[in-house]
Amino acid sequence: SHPMDLELKKTFSELQAKAIDTQQQVKLADIQAEELSRTKKHAYLTDTEIMTLVDDTNMYEGIERKFIPQSKEVIHNHLLEKQKVAEEKTKELEGKNKSIDQSLQVAHQSQERLQPRARQ
Repeated sequence: SHPMDLELKKTFSELQAKAIDTQQQVKLADIQAEELSRTKKHAYLTDTEIMTLVDDTNMYEGIERKFIPQSKEVIHNHLLEKQKVAEEKTKELEGKNKSIDQSLQVAHQSQERLQPRARQ
């Protein structure tokens, strides 16, 4: 076999491996985005509910494995913060996904250019 053929096959295999790895990264990012969306929605719905209660209602916030008494205002601020953090992380993920998509396209284009030669 020609040394050039072996080099092409090696490059082609590396590109395939990179494409698979990139697709897995995309799937992971999608799962993380869904999780963040749920977290944000949960915080929003909880906040919407507590805001309908009178200000001096006894409220408790779950911290780790226990519940501690908190004022409505403190819980409200924590829930707003939770939503904000989820939004920021979602934007980060979207940026990461964009660059993953671009590197996937580059890998596919390189693969397409190599494919005809690899079969000769």
